[in-house]
Amino acid sequence: MVETLTAKDFSNGNTPTWCPGCGDFGVLRGIQSALAKLNVRPENAVLVSGIGCSGKISHYFGGYSIHTTHGRTLPTALGIKSSRPELTVIAAGGDGDGYGIGVGHLVHAARRNLNVTYIVMDNSVYGNTKGQTSPTSPIGYQSSTTPGGNSDQPINPLLLAWSSGATFIGQGFSGDIKHLEDLIIKGIQHNGFSLINIFSPCVVFNKAQGYDFYKKNITYQERPAETSPELVSVISENPFSVGVLWQNNTRKTKTPQPQVVQRDLITYLKASIG
Repeated sequence: MVETLTAKDFSNGNTPTWCPGCGDFGVLRGIQSALAKLNVRPENAVLVSGIGCSGKISHYFGGYSIHTTHGRTLPTALGIKSSRPELTVIAAGGDGDGYGIGVGHLVHAARRNLNVTYIVMDNSVYGNTKGQTSPTSPIGYQSSTTPGGNSDQPINPLLLAWSSGATFIGQGFSGDIKHLEDLIIKGIQHNGFSLINIFSPCVVFNKAQGYDFYKKNITYQERPAETSPELVSVISENPFSVGVLWQNNTRKTKTPQPQVVQRDLITYLKASIG
């Protein structure tokens, strides 16, 4: 008989220490429920996290997990997938971790197209360090780093990922866990690199973009865009669109070959040593 998994199977018993109301609670639950519904055994799942409030998500995950350094979530996740392609690998971080110091890795992960799901908890603020302006903070956002209001154009991670060749782009809201769970399932099932940007409110430092804000502004997309102009139009007309926004199943996924990686590394080291 096939064992039925539940979200609890992906909890290690540690009590989350996020602030009450933090959107990251919903993201953790979405990941746990998605893996359970996909019947992925905990020992076959790896969650890699970065630095910040979002980085603590790996502390509460009941599978394999790694808490990496700032901005280096994706290189670690890609390395794991390259050496153990049979594992389900999820990378998770915040907008500061992923779209700030780690943004270059997003570009190249999309180019490489390994079968890794990248979940970004986007609250448009550096919550862990008391509310400074982040790469996705809107123009006019006031903080200790922008007391006169943010004047920098915020990054659009969806268009950045698309222009870099991402084959799956989704967007969700941590206040709608059922929808988020379904979105994560689709991202994991996609054969290639998946970016899922999740609006995950910081109820302490970004009160302007709380749950009520997103409930009023998000729109649900029933299907992915079929053409590049359509995708750009959807994102431009409403940056708070949620659902699977883009999916390209025609581009081939790179199949990791651990033996080749190991052989090439040994060859490189021998040549370096002389």
